Amino acid sequence: MIEVNRKTSALLKLGGSSVNFKIMSAIEDQLLKVRKQLTGRLEIEPARLSELYQKLTNLPRLKDELDSCDFENQPTAFVLEAILAGALANRASDIHLEPEEKATKLRLRIDGQLYNVTSLNKRVYPHLLSRIKLLARLKINVVNESQDGRFTVVLPRKEAEIRVSVVPAGYGETVVLRLLDPEMIEVELTGLGLRADDLMRVEEELKKPNGLILNTGPTGSGKTTTLYAFLRYKQRPEIKIITIEDPIEYRLEGVEQTQVDTGGSYDFQNGLRSIMRQDPDVILVGEIRDRETAEMAIQAALTGHLVFSTVHANDALGAIPRLVDLGVKEVSVDPATNLIMAQRLLRRLCGYCREREAPDESLKQKIEQFLNNLAAGVIKPKIEEIQIFAASRSGCDYCGRFGYRGRVGIFELLPVDDRTKKPAVTLQEDGLLKVLTGITTWSELTAVTGPLIWGQNSPF
Repeated sequence: MIEVNRKTSALLKLGGSSVNFKIMSAIEDQLLKVRKQLTGRLEIEPARLSELYQKLTNLPRLKDELDSCDFENQPTAFVLEAILAGALANRASDIHLEPEEKATKLRLRIDGQLYNVTSLNKRVYPHLLSRIKLLARLKINVVNESQDGRFTVVLPRKEAEIRVSVVPAGYGETVVLRLLDPEMIEVELTGLGLRADDLMRVEEELKKPNGLILNTGPTGSGKTTTLYAFLRYKQRPEIKIITIEDPIEYRLEGVEQTQVDTGGSYDFQNGLRSIMRQDPDVILVGEIRDRETAEMAIQAALTGHLVFSTVHANDALGAIPRLVDLGVKEVSVDPATNLIMAQRLLRRLCGYCREREAPDESLKQKIEQFLNNLAAGVIKPKIEEIQIFAASRSGCDYCGRFGYRGRVGIFELLPVDDRTKKPAVTLQEDGLLKVLTGITTWSELTAVTGPLIWGQNSPF
């Protein structure tokens, strides 16, 4: 790249203003080709990608592949390709590269859990880091500042976006790669994990032409996936949908998506004001962070628009106090809001290797009481239909030896007319119903929602 730039400068000096246009166009094309090879896009040869996908079906195999690499003679690109292919083959959402005193630790986050894979040779890490920086258009010579970028991995039938975060640490720069696989976000409304009665209620609210639907939960709880499923449900040619997000994580066909510009004037507040002039029917606001954005979202809901957004709160009931804390008057929220949701994600049991558990008499009594105390209209299993399973300790080839494969949402819904009451089913109760129908496990539920509460608020 440097050599090409030197040649370009020399030609400009020699030719001045009379440099032949065709020559300059050829030089510019060459520059673009070289830059494209070094930054922005990573294309893995189909044959090699297919080979890696077949080999790296679980983390022990990925470890063996990386441990057997000849770092002295093998191109750094091969190492990065193996890491990326292994992460994608195992459905990882994040790759962590963490330099330590004697080696660099490689970890993958899969279904919300971090797993150690292997330790990379310390000598290869600087080369690997430089390659990642080039692809993500980051400054190679900057090592004492955090940097963010992204690049694309070109796969046979899709393109996966990779968000890159580099921060300085004690033994060098640590890197986290967020893998945005488009197939992971293509979840329909019926695939979110909503129980049949909750699904019916959500569909009723989505059919309304205006109003605000709020989704609450911490980072990584699946809020974006749920809101994207709402957009796909509403999408049709006669409806205009516009979003403002920070950042745009996945592209949705037929939806006008805009992104917050942190260095400019296009923030959630100004962006929402501009979007209102674009004649939308449905608006998605990635997050309500301040009073101005909240008030504009409410105003949009009151003036004929269907608005989806998120706010950080521990549960559905906490959304109203959160908006009040931001400076919004509660009387303004009442007429605008249709539905408030809260959600979390639980790992889904592998259907091939899960192991049946038989509840003892004490547990059977608690389960029966729990089912009897559920609100009318909640769809629940009969006692004789209950199936409880645990994750297999050894796993199987289908789940990659984890015992779990994928995640499922648990939800609580708070219709606006019942906002001062307890939701019909809380997050934990929805999780309990999923345990009793063999979808997830006791341990997974308590890890996400805390100690189990049965009946009269007594710990399990």
